[in-house]
Amino acid sequence: MFMSKFLGLLQMLAAIVLIIFASATLVNSILISARPETISVVNAIIGQGVVIVALLSFATICVRKSIKNLRRTEDP
Repeated sequence: MFMSKFLGLLQMLAAIVLIIFASATLVNSILISARPETISVVNAIIGQGVVIVALLSFATICVRKSIKNLRRTEDP
């Protein structure tokens, strides 16, 4: 029981960290878009878009697993 709750809290913490990383990447992408338009800027924005989607997907998985572990009750 304790380990599943502890694991759930760790997964929720990981999800929060992933969301923070995705937000920081989004801010970085906005700052990069202020530069003059070159192919490397476009490539960076596309790459960071992929990274943001991946981070948010992993965060969603962590949140779902965390909620599942936190709601788990011990069988009698």
